[in-house]
Amino acid sequence: MTGSAYDYDFWLLDLDGTLVDVEWSYVRETFDRVGERLGRGFSDAEARSLWYGLGGDREAQIAALGLDRGPFWAAFDAVETPAERVEATTLYEDAAFVADIDQPVGLVTHCQPFLTEPVLERLDIADWFDTVVCCSDALGWKPDPTPVERAVGDLGVSGRGVLAGDGANDVGAAWNAGLDAIHVERHGAENRGVCVLGDHRVRSFSELDLGSALEAR
Repeated sequence: MTGSAYDYDFWLLDLDGTLVDVEWSYVRETFDRVGERLGRGFSDAEARSLWYGLGGDREAQIAALGLDRGPFWAAFDAVETPAERVEATTLYEDAAFVADIDQPVGLVTHCQPFLTEPVLERLDIADWFDTVVCCSDALGWKPDPTPVERAVGDLGVSGRGVLAGDGANDVGAAWNAGLDAIHVERHGAENRGVCVLGDHRVRSFSELDLGSALEAR
């Protein structure tokens, strides 16, 4: 089949919530530890919303809780350990399509290198990606297009590209960088509190009619 709507020259993907997820017990324990460092507890709803970016921009949510972003994220990074994160992480079944994409593929994630690298290795998906870009204060955070542009530069590509992710920040980063956006809604708009738009909107990557975009490598 030719002429698929998904015939892109290159693909970029988000990681957490898009290709992988973690057990709820890990999220709950992480926020308990963060709360101990900050002297503030987090409800299940607050923890879930902040972890998955439900209800809008995380930075706005952090501010609404009366917290400063610097101490919050410092506490978050301090309590997460690669061994525990890897043990709690699973790969979405529908993410397997990435292994068969016959175009350059990059990963653009908010997850930090000390967690991203062991997760990719443990799940045996590191070879799915031709470049991995981890956002940072220095580089920028989605929807800032800079991390996306870094990934495009690393791939050395041009033409029609797409970024697939589970959050509004992913869609914003794609559009800000001049790419198409695929929004995969893992939680439902009713739980997110907003409806995230995109060039393509799916509940699972299995809904994508990729046609000739996928070929055996």
